[in-house]
Amino acid sequence: MIPDFSLPDQDGKMFHIRDFIGKKQLVIFFYPKDGSLYCTREACYFRDINDVFAENDAVVIGISGQSIDSHKEFAEMNQLNYTLLSDTDDLVRKEFGVPSSLFGLMAGRVTYVADKSGKIVYIFNSQTKVQKHADEALKIILLLKKTSITSEQ
Repeated sequence: MIPDFSLPDQDGKMFHIRDFIGKKQLVIFFYPKDGSLYCTREACYFRDINDVFAENDAVVIGISGQSIDSHKEFAEMNQLNYTLLSDTDDLVRKEFGVPSSLFGLMAGRVTYVADKSGKIVYIFNSQTKVQKHADEALKIILLLKKTSITSEQ
């Protein structure tokens, strides 16, 4: 299950995950650092296909340890169209169990997909296959939607 957490977003407003449980499917991706090459590629790819997530009843959320100001600048510079959350103490990262890489020197890059009930149904972990995070998440979101439609009939 998704841990219950609240963090400030790029505008300084508190974001409460419980406001989305039961209402939306969730794509939560943890990334190492605003503005780095791979993180920018990943964030922009999520931006480019965010409409498809939204059309399929899913919310995309990016989380990293940078400040609110850093997230705001990163979001504006790259025209990001989803929420970025500031986890400066890495508490939520730890609650999810996101591993670090490079002998603990770099924060890990992991994407979690949760169904509407908040149950984590898929985890993708790769430091370098940045676009695959969004591609894999979208496959699962589409599969969840398809199974939901089938079970309703």
